[in-house]
Amino acid sequence: MAHQLLKGKKGIIFGALDERSMAWKTALRAVEEGAEIVLSNAPIALRMGKINELSKLCNNAPVIPADATSVADLEALVQKSMEHFGGKMDFILHSIGMSPNVRKAIPYTDTNYDNFLKTLDISALSLHKVLQTCMKMDALNEWSSVVALSYIAAQRTFPGYNDMAEAKALMESIARSFGYHYGFAKKVRVNTVSQSPTITTAGSGVSGFDAFFHYADKMSPLGNASAEDCANFCLMMFSDYTRMVTMQNLFHDGGFSNTGVSQPLIEEMQQNAGI
Repeated sequence: MAHQLLKGKKGIIFGALDERSMAWKTALRAVEEGAEIVLSNAPIALRMGKINELSKLCNNAPVIPADATSVADLEALVQKSMEHFGGKMDFILHSIGMSPNVRKAIPYTDTNYDNFLKTLDISALSLHKVLQTCMKMDALNEWSSVVALSYIAAQRTFPGYNDMAEAKALMESIARSFGYHYGFAKKVRVNTVSQSPTITTAGSGVSGFDAFFHYADKMSPLGNASAEDCANFCLMMFSDYTRMVTMQNLFHDGGFSNTGVSQPLIEEMQQNAGI
């Protein structure tokens, strides 16, 4: 049910690839709640994905290609978006992440450092570049909200997550640091949302994902949060109801982050061990 939570608000959604992605779900829900949006992704992702289909579902939202590691591309995106909206924006979703080491199945202890730097640039520094571009171009209204999607591997070790763990940790630090400066300068709030393991095209590429998805679901009192749940949480963060929340890493994971071990998981382990 829609409540027009974002009526009159305008923003950019980065990273929608296909119907399984959290950015895709967030775009649909944002429009349903009254927002106007611009969709953006890297040119190669636009060719591989279905973003034009999403555009049609979102009142023909403009699709503007941008490599989030390129300041020039981001400046063009922000300029075109402001021209489309006729003014400043109110929210941004940063759903951007990619690791060449993960894609090439290179073990963490044998990392390719050129790939590692690309991981950090794409998955973390891109947030800084987006925020810096918006601040310099005065693109965001006061009390705007920037949300970046993260994962608990920023705080805890999950071997298959590889160098994306460092990228998420850096991204969360950038959100805190830039949130401080943007908050004092323009009352813009910057937060990260640490989501459950979610069945998306990107998430499924992580080694051992299926097993860990099952583990996290058994561990979490509420089970894993879905992509639809994540979209709804992001909408709340975009809304005026969270206008005093900034510089936070918010766990949206069904309780996983605060659970040591769950009884269902113990029982499953006992059964598998024949205890």
